[in-house]
Amino acid sequence: MAKKLEITLKRGTVGTTDEQERTVRALGLKRRLQTVTKSPHPSILGMIRKVQHLLEVREIDG
Repeated sequence: MAKKLEITLKRGTVGTTDEQERTVRALGLKRRLQTVTKSPHPSILGMIRKVQHLLEVREIDG
């Protein structure tokens, strides 16, 4: 089975830079505690790394 990433926004984007806020939005996260599922593509992994202090990421079988 292919692996997927379950990404949850654990902290809000208030007080972050505009670039970080746009990155969170590009991941599909709009509000705190929202969860999305993405495939571990290099561009997604790069976005996660930029805002890793705001997120919780788990690897799941998908």
